[in-house]
Amino acid sequence: MTINFQPFIKLRSEFLRVLAERGFIQQCTDLEALDHRLGTGIGTAYNGFDLTADSLHVGHLIPIMMLRWFQKTGHRPIALMGGATTRLGDPSFRDTSRPLLSEEQIAANLAGIRRIFERFLTFGGGPTDALMVNNADWLGSLKYLDFLRDVGPHFSVNRMLTSESVRQRLERKQSLSLLEFNYMVMQGYDFHVLAETHGCLLQLGGSDQWGNILSGVEFGRRAGGRTLFGLTAPLLTTASGAKMGKSASGAVWLNAVRLSPYEFWQFWRNTEDADVGRFMRLFTELPLDEIARLEALRGSEINVAKKVLADAVTRLCHGADAATQASETSRRMFEEGEAAAGLPTVTIKGDLLRQSLPLPDALVASRLARSKSEARRLITGGGVRVNSSNVSDESMRLTDTDMEEGVIRLSVGRKKHVLLRPEP
Repeated sequence: MTINFQPFIKLRSEFLRVLAERGFIQQCTDLEALDHRLGTGIGTAYNGFDLTADSLHVGHLIPIMMLRWFQKTGHRPIALMGGATTRLGDPSFRDTSRPLLSEEQIAANLAGIRRIFERFLTFGGGPTDALMVNNADWLGSLKYLDFLRDVGPHFSVNRMLTSESVRQRLERKQSLSLLEFNYMVMQGYDFHVLAETHGCLLQLGGSDQWGNILSGVEFGRRAGGRTLFGLTAPLLTTASGAKMGKSASGAVWLNAVRLSPYEFWQFWRNTEDADVGRFMRLFTELPLDEIARLEALRGSEINVAKKVLADAVTRLCHGADAATQASETSRRMFEEGEAAAGLPTVTIKGDLLRQSLPLPDALVASRLARSKSEARRLITGGGVRVNSSNVSDESMRLTDTDMEEGVIRLSVGRKKHVLLRPEP
């Protein structure tokens, strides 16, 4: 039975109560049966993550937090790494095929992503300790003809064609390869394997995965006679309708190598007023009564709540020390006007400054502008500062003489700052 979440259902499972109270639940295959199962003992749930980059981004935080709450409420989470399915590409709500990666790239991406999960989950051998598994361990050894014979009869092409993600591609007359079409089968088979080997009963995911999750639940029933469950969270947009997880300079990565803790903190500090309470419920573990108090603040006082949000999310993702440093860096810059050492730093070749570096090139290299044309618009519009001086000449070139204490501070507006440092 597939149902939309009904908030008035009295839930006995602490996990489901937490998710309901914090706004995580959109759909569930059988909420009452799942509630009974999770309310009577330890359960196992998984969420899958393809390895398309060496870091996850803010868009992945909801499924990560769902796994975290699953563990915190006494259950065992599984983080499934898509070492095999990354080689196919998930067609869910994409207009084009995803670029294919080499095995070496996939392995490097897995190593980077594992470090992120170690911040959110406790791994080990205990009954509620998290597991990280890779579907390449079972999908990579399958024989094609055997797989078609054993698995193929349990999947209906008619039903697969009605999946929203597939249907949209077909309606737009956009190419959908056999490789991508197999993704739904692979994901369903993953659920089946995890149910057999780890007793996994629940798949979590975003609402764009609903069709894939239903296929896995149905395959578990047909192939193994198991009752499996699926639960999805809504795909998140900001109050203004923008897709969550993008900043002016690109994706908001969870890996500090790709995005500094300071820039990460600033992303949350710049949250729209209307999103503060919702984001606190989803992305922090702050008590609900405290969230209610903070989101009720009005006018300039809402900035207090935004700083609490930024501190809490950064602490979860990067640790307490990084959150404290990012918050202090921001305070020193905006309240005291100091150039703080905690700012994100971009290293460039020393000979670029000796030969003089065009300011638009420096803004692009520092990710303060996405293109040279955007950089030039920012400069001529008066939004750029070099060290503490406003610059309006787009032909300006940076040299060694612009360095102060070994760095050049570039700023766009009041909130975007980078330290440009030449290689030794």
